[in-house]
Amino acid sequence: MRHMAEPLLDRARRAGRRFRGNGDPRAHYVICGHDALAYWVVKALLATELQTARIRVTLVVPERRRTDSPDGRDIEGVEVIRADRLDEVTFRRAGLVGADGLALLHQDDVGNMHAALCAQEVEPRLRLVVRMFNTGLANGVRQIFPDSAVLSDASMAAPAFVAAALGEVAPTHFRHGGRTLYVARRDDVRPQDVVCGVADTTDPQEVRVLPADERAADVVLAEATGAPPGTEVAARRLRRARRRRRPIAMLLRAVRSFATRKIGIAVLVLLAVIVVLGGLYAGTAHVGLGQALYLTLVTTLSGQDPDAGKPVGEQVLQVVLNLAGLALIPLITAVVVDGIVNARLALHSGRILPERSGHVVVVGLGNIGMRVMAQLNDFGVEVVAIDKNPDARGAGLARRLGVPLVVGDAATEETLRAASVGTCQALVVVSTDDGANLRAALNARALNDEVQVVLRLFDGHFAERIQRAFGIGVSRSVSYLAAPSFVAALLDRAVIATISVGRHALLVTDVSVAAGSALDGRPLGAVGRVESVRLLAHARAGQRYDWSPDRRLVIVAGDRLTVVARRAGLNALLRAAGPPEPPPPAPAGTPTPREAEE
Repeated sequence: MRHMAEPLLDRARRAGRRFRGNGDPRAHYVICGHDALAYWVVKALLATELQTARIRVTLVVPERRRTDSPDGRDIEGVEVIRADRLDEVTFRRAGLVGADGLALLHQDDVGNMHAALCAQEVEPRLRLVVRMFNTGLANGVRQIFPDSAVLSDASMAAPAFVAAALGEVAPTHFRHGGRTLYVARRDDVRPQDVVCGVADTTDPQEVRVLPADERAADVVLAEATGAPPGTEVAARRLRRARRRRRPIAMLLRAVRSFATRKIGIAVLVLLAVIVVLGGLYAGTAHVGLGQALYLTLVTTLSGQDPDAGKPVGEQVLQVVLNLAGLALIPLITAVVVDGIVNARLALHSGRILPERSGHVVVVGLGNIGMRVMAQLNDFGVEVVAIDKNPDARGAGLARRLGVPLVVGDAATEETLRAASVGTCQALVVVSTDDGANLRAALNARALNDEVQVVLRLFDGHFAERIQRAFGIGVSRSVSYLAAPSFVAALLDRAVIATISVGRHALLVTDVSVAAGSALDGRPLGAVGRVESVRLLAHARAGQRYDWSPDRRLVIVAGDRLTVVARRAGLNALLRAAGPPEPPPPAPAGTPTPREAEE
């Protein structure tokens, strides 16, 4: 009990120091980042108007922008500190002393560790949320910082890209209240296993989450009964539908890659000249086609059989053919040498690959791309990767998994053809450049108008316009999908799972009802809100969860409510379930009510 109470006492001490230090009763959170994740975390913290009256946010960003996407420095109501180093001086400028939480959202694992150690020097008792790619360091971080959370936005967002590539919902699984639940299509589960409706995706242009009529939801939350989840089923269907590879097409592509374009043109021109001269030579010699071919080749390649008794015209043509042969032999040598070198380079870069069909092409082997590639490979789906950099973060993993890697610009038709985009099942474009992603997607659609394109874009409005204009119906923002989990960890909320549906992120959370709260004494039916909050289970203090509670049951203090909700709906529910706000402190010298009566 003493160990559990220490974090609460620490927060109480911090709150007291904050109130006495600057007179601001709001909770203070410091966010350090310079990319889209920092932007969405700040936006999520200030998701509702009432939150600005409860939370104060300080954002630490570099002096100059490091990406083209917003990083949060232009959001109203946020104090911005510009600093290129995250050290003790910067953290004191940001008011970290007495703060309620710190989020380190840079992409550098070692840099985040160093910043965390500096922050501990400034404020030893601090709620710390660290973004890390290498989640294996999580246990070490928790040992150094007991009140901390280590999260990876890449690992959280990758399943959504995999599911979209396979045409399924994101494979979310979690265990709570003695049940294992997962997200699936309604058609893939038995009616008795459905726990609640999650979303209506029948209209891709307007996905409705938590609809009023649960029967209209085609995406549901179901109890696991031993059947494989939807993504695994989709992967099996894709493997069965894959057509055989075509060796003839592979040979033709290899021949095209054998020599450079200039040498190929020179050889073709010279051969055409030889054919014309050979035809003239055969005409002057009055021989048949077979003999003419023989004489032409022998004369061109060896220059033999001189005869002074031949007619002048035949002698002239023989001399010209000999001269052409002198040019042909070096060209043949150049073609062989150049072809061997090009073939070795092409094999190394992945330009000579077997013709494939029914596979998935992943563009960009950064943090997200390498995880998408690995998860698709785990499902048994054939994958081809594309990246400009042969030494990209995921290149080594691709070689270990045996995944072909095409080194080149995915926006060019040549690179896309090398990856057999014309016959692939899906294209997952997850590089960090929105413009390059869009060009790759449009060029892929030109080669294969039936390909399923999963596009990574930061701007949601831009993604909607692209969807309407070009028919690219699936877009994902890694930062948008991951931000709710980072915010929940920063606020020390018990988020059980995050469900991604389209561009919507739903949170499964367990909420405790405080005494004197707005929900204390209200019926359970007051918890749910259409397209905002849905009640999954209810439990009295010390009792098991009831997954089919009576909505007329009265809520009492200490009850636990398991809900699936959007971010704004969850914020409103937490305020309704939390303790009532204390009255603001009276100014110095103001008499108390008892003193006023006296």
